[in-house]
Amino acid sequence: MGKAAILFSGQGSQYSEMRLDLYEKDPLFKETLDRINSEIGSFDLLEVLADKNQQLEQTMYQQPAIVALGLGLNAMVKRDLPELPLGGIVGLSLGEYAALITADALSEKDGIKALEARARFMQEDAENSQSKMAALLKPDIAAVEQICRKLAESGQIIAVSNYNSPKQVVIGGQADAVSQAIAQITDAKAAKRAIELPVSGAFHTKLFANASDKMAPILNEITFSEPSVPVISNTTGQPFTKESIPLTLVKQIVSPTHFADCISYLFDNEDVDTTIELGPGGTLTQFVKQVDRKVKRYQVEDHDTYQAFLEEIRGN
Repeated sequence: MGKAAILFSGQGSQYSEMRLDLYEKDPLFKETLDRINSEIGSFDLLEVLADKNQQLEQTMYQQPAIVALGLGLNAMVKRDLPELPLGGIVGLSLGEYAALITADALSEKDGIKALEARARFMQEDAENSQSKMAALLKPDIAAVEQICRKLAESGQIIAVSNYNSPKQVVIGGQADAVSQAIAQITDAKAAKRAIELPVSGAFHTKLFANASDKMAPILNEITFSEPSVPVISNTTGQPFTKESIPLTLVKQIVSPTHFADCISYLFDNEDVDTTIELGPGGTLTQFVKQVDRKVKRYQVEDHDTYQAFLEEIRGN
């Protein structure tokens, strides 16, 4: 085995009562979530995870909850696999906060507070516009970009917002513009299929400019450190540096994500041949498979998948 990369899930992967079995069965996971819950000032993390009031449908609750769960799982991995050779970390969108905390570039307390603000600002922007996103399967990326560009030139807000893998990109923007784009992409056979996503807003587009602007002063007040292992930025496809973190996290909110480029960077430069996704759903693991099928892939989201992961990786 070469080195492993830790992957942290992004928004849209959440589901009711996710990982509450780990809260009951693993003392370190419980300790981590309880500590993060004490750092959150605006809501109770455990109530959100139980999702009795459908809070997990809202951006302001989803983002801190998903990052908290990733950090809880990572604490378990560090405890149980202290000698795991780590080549890098990638978080999808909000998962970059979990990645930077894991790499000691950002304190947990500062990271959770910043993420809480980010989620609140993005919730506000989502409520201020009629927008949507659509995943495109097996796209002709150049053709999709051209269709989006022409619609944008007519004054509409639309763009490719996520370059997830060679087989999937996501477009986002004003609802009418996305509908027009889907129709044109279908007519041009520029993708095998278009699937509208159940999200509250068109993330990683200009529609979230207010949230991006509001995050700048918050991030500029935080003291960052040089990452202890490479954390690859969705925005640049290159490793974060201490100096680049605040501005990159500001730009990230309105810039497309390049997850496939992040993974390729680790394969090409950091001897990574194994990925470990810490988060619900397994979406990132599927993207990794589409980038390179030969890579060993693990996905952990609950007690059973964690035990199976430990058993297999220790056997290796």
